[in-house]
Parts: sequence; structure tokens; C-alpha cells
Amino acid sequence: MIYDLIVIGGGAAGFYGAIQAAELKKGLNVLIFEKSTKLLSKVKVSGGGRCNVTHNCPDANSLSKHYPRGEKPLRNIFRSYHSLHTIKWFHSKGVKLKVEQDGRMFPDSDDSQTIINCFLKTAQDLKIKIEAGNGVTSIEKNGGHFTINTTNDTKYSASNVLITIGGNASENHYSLLKSIGHNVIPPIASLFTFNDTDKRFKDLMGVSVPNAEVKITSTKFSNSGPLLITHWGLSGPAVIKLSAWAAVYLHQQNYDFNCMVNWLGTIKEEELRSYLLEHKRDRGKQHVVNNTLFNLPLRLWNRFCELAEIEPKKIWSEVPNKNINKLIENLIRCSFRIKGKTTFKEEFVTCGGIDLNEINHETMESKIVNGIYFAGEVLNIDGETGGFNFQAAWSTAYMAAKAIVAPTTQLHN
Repeated sequence: MIYDLIVIGGGAAGFYGAIQAAELKKGLNVLIFEKSTKLLSKVKVSGGGRCNVTHNCPDANSLSKHYPRGEKPLRNIFRSYHSLHTIKWFHSKGVKLKVEQDGRMFPDSDDSQTIINCFLKTAQDLKIKIEAGNGVTSIEKNGGHFTINTTNDTKYSASNVLITIGGNASENHYSLLKSIGHNVIPPIASLFTFNDTDKRFKDLMGVSVPNAEVKITSTKFSNSGPLLITHWGLSGPAVIKLSAWAAVYLHQQNYDFNCMVNWLGTIKEEELRSYLLEHKRDRGKQHVVNNTLFNLPLRLWNRFCELAEIEPKKIWSEVPNKNINKLIENLIRCSFRIKGKTTFKEEFVTCGGIDLNEINHETMESKIVNGIYFAGEVLNIDGETGGFNFQAAWSTAYMAAKAIVAPTTQLHN
């Protein structure tokens, strides 16, 4: 039997591509290979087990700006298939998605198993065959079809191949792609937290602020958003998004660098100085310590006072300007020495993968081997945290599926 489509990789992009192809062309013979025994493993752990399906951002230009790598091709891809299409598709399967305040979207159930069950049931309804625990060892092109060799020593034939093996820290993960002539940009980590060497804030683990700005010293890399103090250093969306944009630079630095935090977000030095001096004048009898300003968590405010060498019993009128200067420095230019990173193991996201110059961005087809397509994180595409990586997977998988079944079927409008 020659399958119309064999999908290599049983993750988000693999299932979505297989299902979209089978829905676009009824009766398509589709087979999914997954080398592990776990299907949709990243879907399972995404968003703390809730599955951050997408981001509420249907505008193609705006959506594409959340991708450090892949922005330009994704801009055109998102014009054909964006988050609204994803939402409608899941809704058509009985899975409603909800929007959180920051734009992230999750299933109403807050359970990633809802998404997994949706994929498994839809694949079953479409008679898509799934082989878990059977990996692909090689792909050979023989005339108009491909021969797929697997770890169980069985050969399979396919008219088209969709490769959705995801990202991995090991270059060996990409050996199959290199064997068919593709260039792989070496994979490195994206989306990680910063390990602080000084540990001045370690005892404040769990304390967060809603809008801080984090800058990597001596570079243009910066990002703003919620910031979380952890026992190993700095985390939260501000840091994790910054790690994506600065992924290549930080790898080159061996994750040994300095960063500065403005705990007050956009407040500048002169504005802050004026505010504090005015506060000193108008509320001179108020104790500095234990009376937090700027809605900062009290424990964090007290740490800033400690670093500014403001004694616990001091009132504002007694604080010398040199201590106010130190307070300002710690509030808006708080320096951290970073050595090392912490990644999210099962949710590991890579910068790197198949060189986008070797892909037809309209069809996701290889320019090197006709009939082989790519989707998802195997490509050198990665996004910020917040549902963007899944949306890239859905969109690239759809584009590949559309191209695989064209022109014999009416396509998505």
C-alpha cells in the first residue's frame, strides 16, 4: 500500500497537518509515525498542563512580530491561516477556547487532555493510522514515491512526506534531515530563565511585579512585562520573552552576562527622583521601611531599602540624598550577574532547525526534495511564550496540508 501522506512526528504540527490534509481531501490515506510511545507530549505539558493553544491576535502583521525567527515568512502564512482559523477549527470539534487578560488562549476545561482527545478522536474519525514507538531511520525517493524505513525494520511507501519532528537540543535529532540534503541551523535554547549568581533576592522567591523592564547590558536587547523572582534567579514573561529575542547572542556569551532590571517599568530616573524628593518633602514623618511605594510587594520594597542602606527606623525627612540615589539605582537599574539558564525540559523550545531558505514558504515544501514538506518547530521558527509556538505549528501544518492535497480539492478560504 502506498500512503498518500506519511507524517513523521506525532506532535502538535504532525497531528494538525495529518488531520487538515484528510479533511481537505476525503479518503486520503494518512499514516503518522511517532518514535516514542507518547503522542502529543508537548501539548500535554504546555501551559502548566492547561495547553496554551494560541494567542488572541488574528492580524497577520501583529502576530508575526512575536517571532524572533521566522517573522517574514510567517507574516504571509498568517494571512492565509491565523489564530481565528485555529479558534474556529477547535470550536467545530466542540472545543471552545477562552481568552485570558494577557491574550493567551486555553480550552475552557483548562486541561490539555481536552486538546489531545480532540486530535485523537478526529484522527480516528478520519481513519488516520498512527504508529507510536516506531521511528523513521531513512527516507528514499524512488520515482514518484518515497520509501520510508523504520526502526521495526518495516518499509512503507508514500506519495508525500510531512516532517514534524519538532526541536531538540541534540544535533543528532536532525540526522534524518541532513541525510536528504537539508542544511540544519544548529539548535540552541530559546525561552529560558536567568540564573543569578549573587542570589541577593533568593529569599524573595515567589515575589513578582506586573510590569518590569529587563535589559541585557551593552546590547539593544530588552523586554517588558511581568517579572518573577525564583530561587535560581529571574523568570516571568519579561525574562522568557527576552531570552527568545536574545537567544543567539546569549548562546554566544555562553549564558554569562549582565542584565539590569527597572522594577518600575517605564519610569525614568528624573521622574522617579522628582517623585521621591516630593514624597520626602510632603511625607517627611512617614517611615520609609514597611511603607511600600509604587505598589511594589512589601518584602521587595524592604529589600530595596536595605540595599540603599536606609535604616529601619528612618523617616523620609531623615534620609540623605546619597541613600535616595542608591534607592533610585536599585529601583530602575538593578544589576544582576547572570551565569547559566534554566529551561523548561518537556516544554523545551529551540532556536534553529531547517534553514527557511530551503523551504517554499507558500507550500512548506522542500526546495531540495519535491514531495517532502515541513511544519512546526523542526523549522528555524520560534516565537515568544504565550501560544505563539503552537500557532506557528498550526499555520505551517495547514499550509503544508493544503499544498499536499492541491489542486484536487477545494481549499480553505
